[in-house]
Amino acid sequence: MTRRPNRKARNFNGYVQVYTGNGKGKTTAALGLALRAAGHGFCVYIGQFLKGHPYGELRSARKLAPFITIEQFGRKGFIHVTENPEDEDIDRARRGLRKCLKAMLSRRFRIIVLDEINVALHFRLLTEKDIHDFLDQKPPDVEVVLTGRYASPSLIKRADLVTEMKEKKHYYSRGVRARPGIEK
Repeated sequence: MTRRPNRKARNFNGYVQVYTGNGKGKTTAALGLALRAAGHGFCVYIGQFLKGHPYGELRSARKLAPFITIEQFGRKGFIHVTENPEDEDIDRARRGLRKCLKAMLSRRFRIIVLDEINVALHFRLLTEKDIHDFLDQKPPDVEVVLTGRYASPSLIKRADLVTEMKEKKHYYSRGVRARPGIEK
């Protein structure tokens, strides 16, 4: 028996969460939250900034529809931003944030994840004002999760929950590449 989306959670207060830091696990934590929410019949929208690869979570989300929806706003391949971001990357980030806002205001989704939004801000694809304007429109019963390294002090201050992933040791330093099902 398939559960129907739960649109009427009683006494649900939505908060703002930030998962940041240089360690692995920020997106994974957000996906874990999405999986837990889907188990309770909540719908989750995940907007992935900077990502354009076919990561494993995309395949899993299709199997969990309509509970989990993921859209990617990055180009195919990895974005390498240095001093000046390209116009295409800025446009993709802005369009992505508008899609996330539309999803949040649709009242269909209980949780909105802005995956790698902190990195998009750090590389100046978006402004702090863009993100604060987004958060200003958050309905009281929607949870918003902001992931990515480099969370700004203003977003950390605004958040209700901040988790910093700190790398102690990683096999990448030994040359191990991202593995399907584990890192991608």
